[in-house]
Amino acid sequence: MATGAEEEANRPFAGLSDVSISEDIPVEGDISVPVGPSARRGGDDEFSTLDEPVKETVLRDLRAVGKKFVHVLYPKRSSALLRDWDLWGPLLLCVTLALLLQGGAADSDYQGGPQFAEVFVIVWFGSIIITLNSKLLGGTISFFQSLCVLGYCILPLTAAMAVCRIVLVAGSGAVSFAVRLAVVTASFGWSTFASTAFLADSQPANRKALVVYPVFLFYFVIGWMVLTFSPSQ
Repeated sequence: MATGAEEEANRPFAGLSDVSISEDIPVEGDISVPVGPSARRGGDDEFSTLDEPVKETVLRDLRAVGKKFVHVLYPKRSSALLRDWDLWGPLLLCVTLALLLQGGAADSDYQGGPQFAEVFVIVWFGSIIITLNSKLLGGTISFFQSLCVLGYCILPLTAAMAVCRIVLVAGSGAVSFAVRLAVVTASFGWSTFASTAFLADSQPANRKALVVYPVFLFYFVIGWMVLTFSPSQ
């Protein structure tokens, strides 16, 4: 028969069942992990726009679009349009140009509808073709970066279209055509120069001419549409 000492040895934790915790002794504790300032700042930066008012979000996007417009007006070899690309500016310019070209004499019988669609097809389809050509020739920029640059560089031609509409209000004689020709030519050159300034460093040195030529044709077609526009009578 096993003795009492042997039974205690076989049950080393048997005595714990008799231990009771008094209700006067608190059992809660603090198990939170302290978070340093750097970790807290990182979390705030990552989710800083979740609680941001819609007004501030819209204003921030508008400021970003405005800065890209400034880069187009003062073109230089910069990665600003490539680094923070967006399609809001190109969409705004495309819609504005289409609205300014609406109501021409060429499409007066159709109430300007085909002219509006024509601008969208030329701008977006042309940009896609130029982007694919750039990628096939070894370009290092992404698809949407190229669309962003080509779209933002329509700004001079859109401004030229607005000037031409104002000039046409005064008349459509030889002087009016000469003024419009000068404005459109300058805007066409500015758009081509600005786009090539942003895209130059992303193309192989021995293939830059093959990339610039489609860009030249792209802005030439848009410039021709602006120059040949005449309001319906």
